[in-house]
Amino acid sequence: MLKRLSILAVFSALVLAGCVASPEPAEDDRLYQALGEREGIERIVEDMLIRVTDDVRIAHYFRGIPLGDLRDELADQFCELAGGPCEYTGRDMREAHEDLDLSRADFNALVEHLIAAMERHHVRVPDQNRLLAKLAPMERDMVD
Repeated sequence: MLKRLSILAVFSALVLAGCVASPEPAEDDRLYQALGEREGIERIVEDMLIRVTDDVRIAHYFRGIPLGDLRDELADQFCELAGGPCEYTGRDMREAHEDLDLSRADFNALVEHLIAAMERHHVRVPDQNRLLAKLAPMERDMVD
């Protein structure tokens, strides 16, 4: 529990820092390797999506969305940000989330599930934080 609170505290700080920075792809592939390359990233994303679709707080946002397509897009995005050989070609975060009226609590619930998925797949906390730091700037485009 303390570990999870520590990660959430770090993530909150990263979100605040992200308000002035935009997400940038990694300069090397160390994070990509730490996440288990493309297959590992796909497993993490799949696990996260299973968790969010079972979460009454946010499951309604995912109804009617082809989860296989979403998994592939998120895996591409995470892969690219982590320095892998992938290219994210999906919509930008503002456009993709503009009509959803997401709250910070909704965003945090998603992050909780991403952290739990990374923990389940034995991603080290420093590597979790590195991925969260890459994703944090997107919060401002997703939350109303």
